[in-house]
Amino acid sequence: MLNPIEGEIFYIDKPLRMTSFAAVKKVRAVLRTHLHTRQVKVGHAGTLDPLATGVLILCTGHATKRIDELQAGVKEYIADLRLGATTPSYDLETQVDATFDWQHIDRNLIDRVLSEQFTGSIEQVPPSFSACKIDGKPAYKLARKGQDVEIRPKTLVIDEIEVLKCGLPDEPSLQLRVVCSKGTYIRALARDIGLALGSGAHLTGLRRTRVGDITVDKCLTLDQLVDKLDSETYVSPEQAAAERLERERIENRQRAARMKAEHEARKQHKKCDAVPKRTSQIK
Repeated sequence: MLNPIEGEIFYIDKPLRMTSFAAVKKVRAVLRTHLHTRQVKVGHAGTLDPLATGVLILCTGHATKRIDELQAGVKEYIADLRLGATTPSYDLETQVDATFDWQHIDRNLIDRVLSEQFTGSIEQVPPSFSACKIDGKPAYKLARKGQDVEIRPKTLVIDEIEVLKCGLPDEPSLQLRVVCSKGTYIRALARDIGLALGSGAHLTGLRRTRVGDITVDKCLTLDQLVDKLDSETYVSPEQAAAERLERERIENRQRAARMKAEHEARKQHKKCDAVPKRTSQIK
């Protein structure tokens, strides 16, 4: 029996071209139908771009309080890069805006650049096409209007980066596995790798394969999750509220009992430590 009001955590393999918010909206709509209430809280622990697939953690009810904890986990990605060309968004959301020579790039250069410049602590400027806030507004909204966007660099950690596939010298393609900290933009990483190679680069594909201990093989597709939710039974909002109230009462009584016991122990400790008064002797 599911209790979405008290809190559930679901792991999905986000489909291509769906926004993270759209996945949240779909699950919330299904839960509202089954719980017969619009008061259902659903959130995600770490945005995935529409053109990315993979692990997306969804939290409901009181479990949304764990979002910061869950999204702080180390991330693993499989990234496909096209060398020799750039786009304003650093992926396929926008068209190629510049091309560069790439014939000078070989595997040795790639390995050296990745090892020397993209391992450990690095500085990264997030993409203009991102949710970073500029004067309270998401940067991507300003960028799509053609406005200049200036975002401060952030310190990140790349724990591991390795080449899985290299199309050189026949074609300018590269596939990387990246293990990194929260807040890393793989699109921006592709941009920076292209520059470091004396060329340009952008993402042609991205898959998040792990968040913390949750790997993509543990995830359901969104359709599978919807089918699961449709087949489940649920704790009603009224029952969930009553159970939470009773738990809070029990916890409050236990807390009061502990405080009373600690107070009595301190009083007893003071009595034991008290120095007896001396009495004068009558001669």
